[in-house]
Amino acid sequence: MAKNQYHHHHHNNNISSSQFSLHFCYVLFTLALISSIPFLYFSINPCKAQNLNFFSSKAAADPPSFSGHLDSLPFAWNHLTFSSNPPPKRLNIALFVKKWPRGDRAGGLERHALTLHLALAARGHATHVFTVYPGARPPPELSPPNLHYHFSAPTRSGGLDQGLAWQQFLAANSTRAFDVIHTESVGLHHFHARNLTNVAVSWHGIAYECVHSDIAQDLARAPGEPRPVKLKSIIADRVFKVIEEVKFFDDYAHHVATSDHVGDILRRIYMIPQERVHVILNGVDEKIFKHDPSRGLAFRRKHGVPDSAKLVLGMSGRLVKDKGHPIMVEALKQILRENALLLKDVYLLVAGDGPWGDRYRELGKNMLVLGPLDRLVLSDFYNAIDVFVHPTLRAQGLDQTVLEAMLSGKPVMVARFAGITESAIVGPEMGYVFSPKVVQVKENLYRVIKDGRDVLSKKGEVAKQRALKLFTASKMAAAFERMFLCISNEEYCRYPLPSD
Repeated sequence: MAKNQYHHHHHNNNISSSQFSLHFCYVLFTLALISSIPFLYFSINPCKAQNLNFFSSKAAADPPSFSGHLDSLPFAWNHLTFSSNPPPKRLNIALFVKKWPRGDRAGGLERHALTLHLALAARGHATHVFTVYPGARPPPELSPPNLHYHFSAPTRSGGLDQGLAWQQFLAANSTRAFDVIHTESVGLHHFHARNLTNVAVSWHGIAYECVHSDIAQDLARAPGEPRPVKLKSIIADRVFKVIEEVKFFDDYAHHVATSDHVGDILRRIYMIPQERVHVILNGVDEKIFKHDPSRGLAFRRKHGVPDSAKLVLGMSGRLVKDKGHPIMVEALKQILRENALLLKDVYLLVAGDGPWGDRYRELGKNMLVLGPLDRLVLSDFYNAIDVFVHPTLRAQGLDQTVLEAMLSGKPVMVARFAGITESAIVGPEMGYVFSPKVVQVKENLYRVIKDGRDVLSKKGEVAKQRALKLFTASKMAAAFERMFLCISNEEYCRYPLPSD
């Protein structure tokens, strides 16, 4: 993410307490100032604030129809309908991304780049990928003839060599000029981007969200657990990173937010003009992640879940502290102490690995840690569960695992981070939300068990319909294609066109 590129502010260990107090007071003042902006905004925009009410039955309502210049679109591009016919122009695209996926152990940013540009290649566009060599050539299915790789050796820190990648770009651009340049986060550094009018940067996480993550992780501390000694300096650094981002984000001509929440922050907090901020929600491959109960049944049986199981909960990802596993484990422990019979026929499937895997195994034979799964098997995993539980303590945009579960027809129980609750799980008809506290996780688990499989199935159907409408790779690629066409030629910036 962009925040990793900045020079960190180092505190002198010998700094006096008075100096630190003055410094931290400045930080608190800055935070208060930033926090006041949303308050003022919602005070003068009450309709926007009302739409954020998770318990509103109209939470998932469609936005009004739109006609005009796409730069003034007030909602996510995914809500629009674009032509599925061959594009009017075959684009030549440059893509800068720090890493390229190797196998199925890719992060969300790399997976977004791969999913998007494979879909654009299938539409006939050419993409030149400037990235670090992943250790092996991509397999044939990831190497269509119009996807061209320009690999380079990583820097000592494992990042993309900006100087070398830029020289590779200039050489390719001299042969055939690029119509548009796409950078995933700061894959292309802002000092190269500042003089380019045809560059679009997509953000998957920003420093402002990291402050929210720090708050959530502090709320999740167990009773008596000491607050980390370095937390004050960490939050201080976060605030200064926000300030640095506000300064250099302006060097990029166009900004793509992958969640409604980040789009809102870019406009209001980072003060980027409305016409340069575009919201295109994340999408995942609907050919892989789809509702298939028969494959789910086979998966349960393969892993020893009896047909008589009352309920199957599921989680996936790295089993580490900041993904919320401490509060999930503690909530399950408390339920076992309070009402062990309630969980007698309830199973938990965990697709992932990490230090918290053993903690789940210690809770009983119904807690099955499966290790990491490849994407095809992960699709079967989603079909095997009744509800997807996502207890992360990190605000990380619109998480792809949530979208994968929704496309598979599953409701989601998720921490109350706006990146998810403003775009995906926007109402109780498709899932459950909780604050990052053990008591709230436990209350929601009790509610899920009480609701039972029939209610969960109905919620899952609503979630699936929303995902099919907004969160498919096809929908995401269609929106990016139109935005890239618009950047390359003003005539494509009107909506609707006759072809739409």
